[in-house]
Amino acid sequence: MNKIRFDELPLSPEVQRAIADMGFEEASPIQTEAIPVVLAGRDIIGQAQTGTGKTAAFGIPTIESIDENDRSVQALILCPTRELAIQVAGEIQKLIKYKPGISIVPIYGGQAYDRQLRALKQGVQIVIGTPGRVMDHIERGTLKLDKIKKIILDEADEMLDMGFRDDIEFVLSKMPEERQTIFFSATMSKPIMDLTKRYQTDPVIVKVVHKELTVTNIDQVYFEVRNSMKQEVLSRILDMHNMKSVIIFCNTKRMVDELVTNLQARGYFADALHGDLNQNQRSNVMGKFRNATLEILVATDVAARGLDVDNVEAVFNYDLPQDEEAYVHRIGRTGRAGKSGRAFSFVSGRSDMYKLKDIMRYTKANIQLQQVPTYDDVNELRTSVYLEKVREVLEKGNLTKHITKIESLVNEEYTSLEIAAALLKMSLKEAKTKEAGKEAEKGMGGPKAGFDRLFITIGKKDRVHPKDLIDLLSQNADIPASKVGDIDLYDKFSFVEVPTEYTADILQKVGRIEVDGRTVIVEKSQKKEGEAGGGREDFGFGDRDRGGDRGGKRFGGGDRGGFGDRDRGGFGGDRDRGPRREGGGSGYGGGGSRFGGRGDRDSFRGGDRRSSGGDRGGFRKKRF
Repeated sequence: MNKIRFDELPLSPEVQRAIADMGFEEASPIQTEAIPVVLAGRDIIGQAQTGTGKTAAFGIPTIESIDENDRSVQALILCPTRELAIQVAGEIQKLIKYKPGISIVPIYGGQAYDRQLRALKQGVQIVIGTPGRVMDHIERGTLKLDKIKKIILDEADEMLDMGFRDDIEFVLSKMPEERQTIFFSATMSKPIMDLTKRYQTDPVIVKVVHKELTVTNIDQVYFEVRNSMKQEVLSRILDMHNMKSVIIFCNTKRMVDELVTNLQARGYFADALHGDLNQNQRSNVMGKFRNATLEILVATDVAARGLDVDNVEAVFNYDLPQDEEAYVHRIGRTGRAGKSGRAFSFVSGRSDMYKLKDIMRYTKANIQLQQVPTYDDVNELRTSVYLEKVREVLEKGNLTKHITKIESLVNEEYTSLEIAAALLKMSLKEAKTKEAGKEAEKGMGGPKAGFDRLFITIGKKDRVHPKDLIDLLSQNADIPASKVGDIDLYDKFSFVEVPTEYTADILQKVGRIEVDGRTVIVEKSQKKEGEAGGGREDFGFGDRDRGGDRGGKRFGGGDRGGFGDRDRGGFGGDRDRGPRREGGGSGYGGGGSRFGGRGDRDSFRGGDRRSSGGDRGGFRKKRF
């Protein structure tokens, strides 16, 4: 069926603005069919399941019919349970955000009468309540029905199943003759049809009918996840499968933006696609996604319409869609041209389970429940992926030079299996250090203008002092010591800022260097100047180590007069909060150098930087 955008409906600017704030762009099928009919004042029977957007289907036109200058009750909404009454009231409250002249009140059993009486006495135009409590207020004379223009029965079939028929008929019998009567029900049972014959006038039946559709070449699974855990579970699945081309669907623009911000903060290359983007922005985002510089596209259904991208590895339903057809359109972005694809859905709460059952019935697919992967599961699968890459290298051959080096260790009575295990351990440890460094860098902001930030795989636990890092760069590359900028020390790694003109030379000469029998790696960070979130750097393999080296000590440098605090002159910017380890230790060589070099090291301003700042010159050890 053809859906319509909310901005195409004849709604007031205040309601349009509220809908935009909620992040919705396009009406669901039941909203598309029902809103124009209700706005026209016709009685209606709407057949819709929970979670299809039916609250807005009757709530929006109800709000538009309210006279804000009249404080009488003008609309009554009956719900089977207090939970649903509260939920409906919450949704309508969002829709009247910019209509301060409209007041609502939910009335239900289990809540003190005093609060409800006070609200009714002050004057409200919309009442949302359960049949029993509404009937009590009518009998007490505290709920006046003479000015009511609309009555809505939400989930009418459930109210009848719960034994509220007499209560419903009592309420309907007290309503004015001139009124609009609206029923929403999941089924069209005989009791429902009997009610419509007695209390409605020439009702319009709105029933969204789907054509059958089957999806066969896509592996579909779902996870039962609390809303608060969705972002964490998403990250685990992305890491576990090492995906490089993914589309994630959310129901609102606000959720798209929130998720993109979170993914970028976690180091993924992600961007948003929704209705607020102009054509140039949209084209830019899609261009990056097509040429694989963008790994993750987070989109709304409206914005993703017409997408034609090959080789999408997986689709995530971060929010389940409001109707079954949208689900099929979403997952159809993967598994194209005869290829297989994956679809992951997050299910949160009872309403999502109802939606999922409807989706399975519609698609004739058996969508399997999967357990949320643990960190051990993630690491196990990623180790398997890594070993698969090793197999590819072995199959390609051309390893003669490397075999010769390994033979020297075999001659020292190590077995080839032990050597392979040691190399694997070193590789995983190196990758994990890089991932921890990427995680720590997220809160740092970008480097200064004209500078690049270098990542170095040694830190405080290696008894490294800022002076040692300056020696490492200045004695093995062409950068003068005085040109080295800010330094951030962490337990197992460090960040050093250098002028951009020296970066290429440093990476060429010091990219991988031997220090005291261990390999030290120097790489350029990809974080740009002024960037707050950062994209994911391809540091290779390993867990993102989200609890990693977050504490570091910053030292100012460059041509600004030595290692002074940026504001006060001494050592500053201490991010650690653990116990002090007195003194700088011997560092990497103290007065001399263990890094080797090309001759005498360059002098730097401010003398020995260890003494700068008096007794504050020691390191602080990070506690975890």
